[in-house]
Amino acid sequence: MQFGVVSLFPEMVRTIGEYGVVGRAEQRGLITLDTENPRDHTSDVHRTVDDRPYGGGPGMVMKFAPLAAALEAAKGRLPEGCPTVYLSPQGQVFDQSMAKRFALLPGLILLAGRYEGIDERLVESHIDEEVSLGDFVLSGGEVAAMAVIDAVVRLLPDVLGDDESAAQDSFMDGLLDHPHFTRPEEISGHKVPDVLLSGDHAEIARWRLKQALGRSYSRRPDLLEKLDLTDEQQTLLDEYLKEQRQ
Repeated sequence: MQFGVVSLFPEMVRTIGEYGVVGRAEQRGLITLDTENPRDHTSDVHRTVDDRPYGGGPGMVMKFAPLAAALEAAKGRLPEGCPTVYLSPQGQVFDQSMAKRFALLPGLILLAGRYEGIDERLVESHIDEEVSLGDFVLSGGEVAAMAVIDAVVRLLPDVLGDDESAAQDSFMDGLLDHPHFTRPEEISGHKVPDVLLSGDHAEIARWRLKQALGRSYSRRPDLLEKLDLTDEQQTLLDEYLKEQRQ
């Protein structure tokens, strides 16, 4: 998969390719990470990419021309079928289902905005989708772009050492993940649940699903509201809630 990121701080974006899962994926040729700086598409000595907003108000707005040229340059190096995504507070909130959808594409062009935003005419003419990390403000879209890249890359075939790792991540089935434990078996009187030591894979799977349902109910009830629980899932959730009351 190929990623093209348009950013005023390309060095910042490229650091994601130096570490962890994304770094290993790039080293193995499973992804490419390309950047394009809008300042390289200016003609004045100051390499100006922003100007005052029409109508007045604080801050500056990113100009149409350098951004449009940078997007076209980035798009020209990617295959057909790669949408242009603007990381914006006005966008749809990024989630795991969106990450899975993006992972099926040949590539993505990500525009990291700065200042008060970008000229709306660029959104209308060049942007296919606006995406937000959530209801908070960042200084720029670079962190959001890196988050999207990381979430998408780990879903690509052969990126993780065990593809099952991605399948069991939080949100993959619409639920939070179950608790995890490793050695030693006991820490300060707190023991690993007996079921995880039993070797009974069916019971372990049942316990993990129960915990995932219970955690989602307690911490993110909005997730359960989106799901149509099966009879088994409802039974496990009822068991979890009963156990918590005891």
